[in-house]
Amino acid sequence: MPTHSNNIKRFTYYNIIDFPEEREDKAPTKSIPKSLLQDFLEVLGKEIMKEDQPKLEEIEQELQNLKKEKEINQGESGDVESNRTESSIIAQLQQMGYIKDSRKWLSKKGFFAVGGKLLEDVIRALNKGTIGLHETTFSGSGSLNLDSTKKYEPSDDLRLVNVPRSILNAIQRRYSSRSSIQLPIDLQLGDLEVYETKRDVSIAVVYCIDLSSTMRYSTMFGDMSRIEAAKKALWSLYLLNQKFFPSDSIHIVGFGALASKVSPYDIPYLKTFESGVGFMHYTNYQAAFRLAKKILQNETSTNRKIVLVTDGHPSACFIDTEQEKNKILCERPYSQFYAPDTEALNSVKQKQELTLDTKSGKLVYLCYRYRQVDQYIGEKTILEARKCHKLGIDIDTIMVSEEDSLLSYVNELEKYVKGRSYYINPAEIDKILITDYLNDKKSILRSN
Repeated sequence: MPTHSNNIKRFTYYNIIDFPEEREDKAPTKSIPKSLLQDFLEVLGKEIMKEDQPKLEEIEQELQNLKKEKEINQGESGDVESNRTESSIIAQLQQMGYIKDSRKWLSKKGFFAVGGKLLEDVIRALNKGTIGLHETTFSGSGSLNLDSTKKYEPSDDLRLVNVPRSILNAIQRRYSSRSSIQLPIDLQLGDLEVYETKRDVSIAVVYCIDLSSTMRYSTMFGDMSRIEAAKKALWSLYLLNQKFFPSDSIHIVGFGALASKVSPYDIPYLKTFESGVGFMHYTNYQAAFRLAKKILQNETSTNRKIVLVTDGHPSACFIDTEQEKNKILCERPYSQFYAPDTEALNSVKQKQELTLDTKSGKLVYLCYRYRQVDQYIGEKTILEARKCHKLGIDIDTIMVSEEDSLLSYVNELEKYVKGRSYYINPAEIDKILITDYLNDKKSILRSN
């Protein structure tokens, strides 16, 4: 996390508000009380993030049971309860615009409403009460003028002088010294005040989420799987960005043996690659880095960053030349290589709606070693990370795993790129991502 000097620090706080997308639909909402609607949205969020998403008919039963429980707790009669549960809750939510008749059944309005509920839960867990905590110790000129002013300092831009306030200061100074007011008014340096500014520092971030087969496992920390925890975190983070920092760019990349760019609206539907079905379930950091690098090279922001979310060592890398392949085969005759054919690529596109990036590399070297990284793959991965670093792209890694050996390798990688590594409880990933994102926002607010 950033270190800070003893300068004055100011904070900006934001209240939780509705997203504009939530207010687009004007369908009547009286059929579902607001408090009950929030409970329904929470259920939808929990169910849609599961690896094997239940059908809407199954979710309907869960919503009906929740509704019955609420009515019983409120002391309503059985007859009223029976009448109310006859109507389909899913149909009501569909009429209200939260659900659509599609495999990806969450509408855009539902995406923002459910995600907003997740974001509120994260912020509440941070124990801050509200979103914000833009801590800063930086001072200087910025791009956005504020209504407030401060005393002029030699480094300030004279074009920002608040003329009426400065003249008033001069008059008050003369008056307090019992001197007569004369025209033209004699302005001294201490009379000058300038408008304060806020620098709008934009950030472009690519979050690379590991879709290897082990990400579907639950951990010792709770029932939520690693992939579910990661999806919840990215969903919340994307909505935080849309609500408060729309000038920033948030991109998502999912990766196994190959990588694919993911639409933020598809975060809830991300699935891991199955082991035993092809070789996509291996973990290729290099594929993630190469695709993320291409995305960030098209961004104009000077602050560019890759955040890798993974639970395992790299177990695959690209082979770019025939010489590389022959070298590996000479040392390890039984090595395994993988080049996905058209049928495999189409299968992934159909089942998981991912368009895999084959331009970054087509031939993949596969080598999984228990609790250790293959030396060749480790070196190729670090080399790719260093290429990103030379382009001014920072790399941080978040490890959702209980393996100490993973920590050792990632710390070595981050040493070469001067990045940060987080070894965390998967249940805390949403809080870590949002806190890290907010700490990287260095807005210039004010200085004394």
